[in-house]
Amino acid sequence: MTTKEFLDRAALPAVSVAMALIVLAPTLKPGFVLTYDMVFAPQHSLLPDSLGLGTTPARSVPADALIAAATAIIPGDVVQKLLLAAAFVLGPLGAGRLTPTTSTGTRLVAATAYGWTPFVAERLFMGHWPYLLAYACLPWVAQAGLAHRRGEPKSLARLVLWSVPAALTPTGGLLAAGTALATSGRLRAVPALVLLNAPWWVPSLLRPPTSAPNAVGWFDARAENWGGVVLSVLGTGGFWNADVTPTSRELPIIPVITLATVAVAAAGWPILVRRIPQAQGLLALGGVGLVFALAAHLPFGATALQWLVSTVPGTALLRDAQKWVAWWALPLALGFALAVERARPALAVGILLPVLAMPDLAWGGWGRLTTVDYPADWSTVREILTHDDHPGDVLALPLGAFRQFGWNENRTQLDPAPRFLPRTTVIDDTVHVDGNPITGEDTRLPAIREALRHNGDLGALGIGWVLVEHGTPGRIDARTTESLTEVHRGAWLSLYRVPGPVAESHVRLHAPVVAADITVLLFVAGCLLWQALPAGRLIGHRRREE
Repeated sequence: MTTKEFLDRAALPAVSVAMALIVLAPTLKPGFVLTYDMVFAPQHSLLPDSLGLGTTPARSVPADALIAAATAIIPGDVVQKLLLAAAFVLGPLGAGRLTPTTSTGTRLVAATAYGWTPFVAERLFMGHWPYLLAYACLPWVAQAGLAHRRGEPKSLARLVLWSVPAALTPTGGLLAAGTALATSGRLRAVPALVLLNAPWWVPSLLRPPTSAPNAVGWFDARAENWGGVVLSVLGTGGFWNADVTPTSRELPIIPVITLATVAVAAAGWPILVRRIPQAQGLLALGGVGLVFALAAHLPFGATALQWLVSTVPGTALLRDAQKWVAWWALPLALGFALAVERARPALAVGILLPVLAMPDLAWGGWGRLTTVDYPADWSTVREILTHDDHPGDVLALPLGAFRQFGWNENRTQLDPAPRFLPRTTVIDDTVHVDGNPITGEDTRLPAIREALRHNGDLGALGIGWVLVEHGTPGRIDARTTESLTEVHRGAWLSLYRVPGPVAESHVRLHAPVVAADITVLLFVAGCLLWQALPAGRLIGHRRREE
């Protein structure tokens, strides 16, 4: 191998790793990144909710179960860093490899165009690491899908295995499944993809729909600048939470850059289809992603979504509609790279343009993200709950899904108690958007709120412990803890035992959920074995049978 060949081969992985380091450098220090929905703990506990057997929706199934298994072996902060690194390296690397070209420069354009986007920035700042991991897998799923369409050996196993990291959450599973079907064009892949996503859709079907229909309008895509919502979405932005949007997205030049990027990408799509005729499905899927992302802004779109989320089980995941632009991002990046390839002097500009247009993704969003350590109170409470025989679940107070602790520089973060503590922890999952409350979906909450309001018997509801979290906004009625037994009092946490008998847990071992989990584990193990065995051995065995 010549020096030039080595440099060409190493350039794409090197740039992918460099991009990840530029973004994640502040998060690589010891400790945890705790922001909005991103919550990791030193060791997650495997609880019923982790498997879809609890009273909360299966939004983090089977992600929480996987993290529980991983943190039993590896410290939680290391697991978090590995997942973020994988998400930021695999995406650009996969997009570059998928690009049908022999030009290293063109592959690098595709890598930065796919790996440095508003979608990536906004989901990172919001803490949606499973979405980032799913997004990173889409180019690899597409490659496996195209291989399956060509009839390559073991391509179905490869398609399933690249979909596994994406399928850790419902949204990721659907993003991967759509990409797989669009590129493979084979309906025989459908049963495999449906089965792979069974850990979340089976428990979802067993739950009545509880989503508030009025929440659709609060979670739809929004305009980030004067270009309006359509241009924001075309640029893979438009996330509903303005607090996590990079400031650069408000610059007046951004809509112009977006229009230019889309126009250049459109010029590259004929080249993409000419080199990979099966890529037509990928382009069509990108259009579907745009329609889904803008659904609430289309005629009758909001009404249809409101009906779905309040009527059909499992459709609440359609509420945050902007996430479907992940399907649009891949053909956008590929088309843009192939069009730029025609003007070789512009390759350097094409590589740097995404970074120059949104520099505030670098260095953890210019300091938005950093690492912190949990106070000792958290480990103390975990130890007590691990070794104390008193039964019952934990109720976290003050009621509310999010916290702002001084030890985390008052960042908004999801309450870590359900993942940190070794028992099922009930939190009020009501979310406030622009001051509007969106009713939570934990079926136990209404009765618990009523018991707190009237100082009722929490033990009758299966609550054996009350955790009071200090130094975060929220009000607690003093009467609530008067009749409880204090077990621990610290600067950040106080733990109380609920006296008297405690009712049995509300958890039921639904046979279909357990069967789905076991079946998927065996299925993935079978795909791994299939992929590991030499193809020639399988073919030879088949011939001997014939």
